[in-house]
Amino acid sequence: MAVKEKTAVNAENIQAINTVTFKQKMLQYKNHPSSLVLLILVILCAVITVGALLFLIAYILVQGIPNLTPELFSLEYNSENASLMPALLNTVLITAISLVIAVPLGIFAAIYLVEYAKRGNKLVSMVRMTAETLSGIPSIVYGLFGMLFFVTTLGWGNSLIAGSCTLAIMILPLIMRTTEEALNTVPDSFREGSFGLGAGKLRTVFRVILPTAVPGILSGVILAIGRIVGESAALIYTAGTIAQYPKDIFSSTRTLSVHMYLCTNEGLHTSQAYGTAVVLLVLVVIINALSSFAAKKLTKKMG
Repeated sequence: MAVKEKTAVNAENIQAINTVTFKQKMLQYKNHPSSLVLLILVILCAVITVGALLFLIAYILVQGIPNLTPELFSLEYNSENASLMPALLNTVLITAISLVIAVPLGIFAAIYLVEYAKRGNKLVSMVRMTAETLSGIPSIVYGLFGMLFFVTTLGWGNSLIAGSCTLAIMILPLIMRTTEEALNTVPDSFREGSFGLGAGKLRTVFRVILPTAVPGILSGVILAIGRIVGESAALIYTAGTIAQYPKDIFSSTRTLSVHMYLCTNEGLHTSQAYGTAVVLLVLVVIINALSSFAAKKLTKKMG
């Protein structure tokens, strides 16, 4: 009985606190009507954004799931089944190679800009401005650059490595800037404490600063993965459009996004394009989940 009475008293206290808080908010909004207007706008924008996202996901699933036929997952591509399996393997390979090239370069560049370069350095400011500018360049421009440099000048042709290098250049500014922001959020007291215990600069960076900044770095990597998987314009000019398994890194390939574009553009395999969209959506979710899992493990290990 005593426990029930205590629970009832706690519930009454919580209700009273909520009532007082609600009255205070209403009084605040009455004195400042602009705050209420901003609150309504914020909630409205959030509802519209979530609603648009849910609509897109629902549309893709409704249109695509009925078209997930066994023929779509055939091992070999032909004009009748329009199998996505070669494109699926090529997407995973291009994503992995691009990240292997871009992630270390972006992270080390950000470490130099934040930890080693002098604050207020004009060169650092120029690098940051250049990175922000490159982040806004359309992907078709990267595709034309990759075609002129990797495909033509270096003689690689339309190949897996040409597309991967082009995408690595495209996501490099994104990874560098997000990593730099993540490193800047680490308090200076962490650095001072590490130095006070006798640790050197390099040990402080890799044992104290990087583990703390892993969540922010991971967010940049996830954004880069989404841009790689969804890219088609740059890859058409560099990786090619041939639906086959790559024999080596100089083989012409086709990713899922390019495969979906070509199926829709030709108008002969529209249903397969919707099915490919579902697979692409699932692939992005899986890659993001694996990235989050790996980051948690890495944080525990480095901590």
